[in-house]
Amino acid sequence: MSNKSAPPTFEQATNRRQKARAAGLDPNYWYAVEHVSAMKPGDVREVKFWGTSVALYRDDNGRFHAVEDRCAHRQLPLHIGVVKGDRLVCQYHGWEYNGAGELVSVAHSTFGKGLPKCKLRNYPTRVRYGLVWIFFGDPARADTTAMPEAPELEGDDRWECVPVDFTWRAHHSMIIDNVSDFTHAFLHRKYKPFENAELKRLETKGDVVELEYDTKVGGGAISGRFVDRARVDTNAMELAYEYPYQRSSTDGKIKHWCFLLPIDECTTRVFFLFYFDSFVVPFTHVPIPRRLMRPFLKISNELLIKPLLREDEIAVQAEQRGYEAHWDAPTLDLNPAVHAFQALTVRKWEEHLASQKAAVQDRLVKLRARADQDSDLQ
Repeated sequence: MSNKSAPPTFEQATNRRQKARAAGLDPNYWYAVEHVSAMKPGDVREVKFWGTSVALYRDDNGRFHAVEDRCAHRQLPLHIGVVKGDRLVCQYHGWEYNGAGELVSVAHSTFGKGLPKCKLRNYPTRVRYGLVWIFFGDPARADTTAMPEAPELEGDDRWECVPVDFTWRAHHSMIIDNVSDFTHAFLHRKYKPFENAELKRLETKGDVVELEYDTKVGGGAISGRFVDRARVDTNAMELAYEYPYQRSSTDGKIKHWCFLLPIDECTTRVFFLFYFDSFVVPFTHVPIPRRLMRPFLKISNELLIKPLLREDEIAVQAEQRGYEAHWDAPTLDLNPAVHAFQALTVRKWEEHLASQKAAVQDRLVKLRARADQDSDLQ
């Protein structure tokens, strides 16, 4: 089947897959947006979340700030501006904003009128695991909203990790399906990150889908040489779609997190954190010294991890094109985990839309009450 019309919106969708492919991600979570190392003090760049543009900048003291990406004066994007101390300055007339989005100075005469009263929206930011995070939702919820936890990446004896990222032209739900559905081992027959997967457990607990595969992990001709199979059981893997994040663990020794930044309806930036208790020198059980793990991981990323993930990139981008052309084709997924992932994505987006609708109705009630009160006073 094929259809030349555009895929349905969330409201128009008639089945779970269509809804999953149109759903956004709830902004009331922390989202990874950039590598800390990619921005030096004085840098500014645009970050997009579901079509909303944010100017992320690093001040001269190294702190990160995120504000609405527009100057209140002529609406120029602030990400083309410059950083001055702890302020972001519009490129056009030199209007200066602090990290709270407040206009604090202009580079020209105000003609005796003083500074206009204007304030841009600002967004809470954090730094964790080598990444910059932004909270795009209700800022009042930021401090009480948990972030992904990787205790192995903290402390003096932390495991080494070198994050990698990609920007793929694919909806975020397709990427969750890809990284958690091990029926696509054929795609990776060259690198063999997993083989012969059999789903042994699948449970949805609140906002988490947990699953476990019996599978041979790390069977590649090169990568397999570095796994200490005497210490690590590589015959099973636990995974979870911990909305809106994804993670996995092989015997508690090989772990990863996947963080999604939904740029728009068909574009997603994907951050991967792969980290290991240790690798061994090939053909021995001698661990690679911890001090050598970081340079080893950088080399591994370039020679193994990125080429492997580029196979996923080709697949999910092709799937996006296929869905746009054949969105009304029957759903034929055999792995029940895929249905669970999509159901969670749909439910969370429905909950977000309902909360937005309730908030709008609440504001309308308050406005009507205020209008009635003013009428009574007259």
